[in-house]
Amino acid sequence: MDRCAGELGPWCHDSPGPSGGSKKSRRRKSIDEETLNQALARLDENAVLAEDRAIVLSSEGWHQGVIGIVASRLVEKHHLPTVMIAVDNGVGKGSARSIPGFHLCEALKECEDTLLRYGGHKYAAGLVIDPKQIPAFTEKFKQVSQKMMDDEAFVRKTFIDAELELNQINNELLDALEAFSPYGPQNTQPIFMTRGCEIVGMPMKVGRNHLRMRVRKGDTSIDTIGFGLGDYAEPLQLDNSPIDVVYAAEYNVWNGKKRIQLHMKDVRFSSDSLNSGHILAGAAISG
Repeated sequence: MDRCAGELGPWCHDSPGPSGGSKKSRRRKSIDEETLNQALARLDENAVLAEDRAIVLSSEGWHQGVIGIVASRLVEKHHLPTVMIAVDNGVGKGSARSIPGFHLCEALKECEDTLLRYGGHKYAAGLVIDPKQIPAFTEKFKQVSQKMMDDEAFVRKTFIDAELELNQINNELLDALEAFSPYGPQNTQPIFMTRGCEIVGMPMKVGRNHLRMRVRKGDTSIDTIGFGLGDYAEPLQLDNSPIDVVYAAEYNVWNGKKRIQLHMKDVRFSSDSLNSGHILAGAAISG
């Protein structure tokens, strides 16, 4: 059987969990955030990402139901192939997520002598491993990532599907976008750009290095959140120049209330658009 065709399916997909404002949903979100924070702390302490070119983390305390989601968040933040392994009762079960240009199953095949089982596809995979083999797998997976990808593959690119004005973002648009979900590697979430926005109030660094602010253009203003973009709060506070914002338009559901929110992927000062320069974000905007 082709292991990359569909074994270990449950660890190859990000479960959305229960809906909206339920108690179970809030608990799931809390576990997601706790696991993400633990993973980020481990990276801060141990990883040399520029050299490793891959992330492999494991823990006995992690919930198998959230490691795929957390792996996706780490890929979004660091733009590196990522494997999260939850160890329980002497067995490690992992979820892996990738970036364009890195075929996960081909990489795992080169590491199969350290694994009990694996399966999935180019961008997402699952694996089962003897915990004693995790150090050997970690070393080999990082070696494979260095061999399989050149420097260009590690340059984050943000591709823009369309430019919108803020007044075009409404419930009708978001309801139409939700009809195309769930999103994944073969069905990517639409990414939009709005130029010349003003910042309303003070941009804030919240949580573990996230950026929260409100943007306005014309008579329309919308809340935004940028995961991993907290370092941009200070330069945005010091300069009130117009900005260009790249984002996914989403609903934020909390305590049963649903509001429109922009999930920021990238941001730059509008004055830099002539040369596509970035003094804030590291991605190369293409659109």
